[in-house]
Amino acid sequence: MTLHVAIYLYPDVEVLDFAGPFEVFTTATRMHARREPNAEPLFATCTVARSTAPVRARAGLVVLPDHALEAAPPIDVLLIPGGVVDAELADPALMDWIVQTSRSARITASICTGSFLLAKAGLLDGRRATTHWEDLADLQAAFPAVDVIGGVRWVDEGPILTAAGIAAGIDLALHLCARLASPELARITARQMDVPYRGDAGGPPGRV
Repeated sequence: MTLHVAIYLYPDVEVLDFAGPFEVFTTATRMHARREPNAEPLFATCTVARSTAPVRARAGLVVLPDHALEAAPPIDVLLIPGGVVDAELADPALMDWIVQTSRSARITASICTGSFLLAKAGLLDGRRATTHWEDLADLQAAFPAVDVIGGVRWVDEGPILTAAGIAAGIDLALHLCARLASPELARITARQMDVPYRGDAGGPPGRV
């Protein structure tokens, strides 16, 4: 069965936060097809945004989203990348969409400051979570119900996952490949991408 991965885009989103996981899931799908040419695609990966108008990411890269939020296909894995999230945090409709989508998705995950959006939506209350090292203290101060930890690449709390900053999103996506498919697929995907494969989150974790 094909798993549908949706990555949320917004103005000033961090480029590697969304591009890294996008590369992992699409590469994993190619590697899976090489090993099992008659099987269904492993992942169908798309981008979603408030509309399909071009989005200017951080540092100026312009990206064309695949779907507006209200027209997004069914989502199995929702990824919320980081970036400049102030406007997103102030959007109640977006918070509602994240909450509603998380209820039907198998996985809801964030990279970097995307964790602030999951926290604002209430998805991290009573859970461990991480974010970019520069933002750990701010996340804890803003959301005291979250158990914020540093010194790890990602935190897996079952249906909710968070990753540290920027390049850690690649580690998170590889971990999800291992969870949703197999550790072997995660390893050969990392090899194809020429990046290290971490079988664990690193650590030991440190509380903020």
